[in-house]
Amino acid sequence: MARYLTVDVIINRAALEVGLLPSASPVNDQDEAFIQMVGLLTGAGQELCELHPWQVLVRPYQINTNPANDGTSGTYDLPDDFNYMIDQTGWDRKNRVAIGGPLSAQDWTYLAGRDLVSQTIYASFRQVDGKIDIYPQPAPEDMLITFEYISRNWLMEQGQTVPDRDDVGAGSDVCVLDPQLTIKFLKLKFLQAKGFDATAAALEFDTMLDSRIGKSEGAPVLSASNSGRAFPYITPYGNTGDTNFGL
Repeated sequence: MARYLTVDVIINRAALEVGLLPSASPVNDQDEAFIQMVGLLTGAGQELCELHPWQVLVRPYQINTNPANDGTSGTYDLPDDFNYMIDQTGWDRKNRVAIGGPLSAQDWTYLAGRDLVSQTIYASFRQVDGKIDIYPQPAPEDMLITFEYISRNWLMEQGQTVPDRDDVGAGSDVCVLDPQLTIKFLKLKFLQAKGFDATAAALEFDTMLDSRIGKSEGAPVLSASNSGRAFPYITPYGNTGDTNFGL
């Protein structure tokens, strides 16, 4: 938590980099430059959420299907902070299989038109109008559908333990995105908005963005030989016998 900065600190640090004196309360300052920076910071944060699936924004979600009790037909609301689903994370945990999809409009109408409910083995999904549709419909009882998604909330109000908003509300809001990257992006946006030469600022931001994307999550050690650790750890070629491995 210590590496995160409040909105006031981020704005003041960006202000210093563009040659402005810091403000005692940037978010509440009525100076034109700080009013503009508050708006630009909101835009910068929202754009950064789109540029990369930052680990700090990853959220799990699950749907328990129970149409007999909840009256659902197989259409469920997505989380309020839903930005986009992380590809290939959808699973039917009860049956321990990946769910199919996302289905295109053509795929969905094909399944519905052919009436393949009784022949459908695995669940599939599509996203429509801020909701998720599960096929077959109505969904079978007691399925546990899980997936991971990227949240659009990159700010955490004072007293909260998880990010709960995506626009600047107060100077005490905590930005959970990388502070240096956010400051460089705000600096770039301010210079561009004022019509100043932003060439150096753009280079700074691009360099920082590339660096943070490369370091935002772990990476495997690559080897040009056959030695060293490998995945999967159990293979039929190197470390499993010819017999005595069944149930």
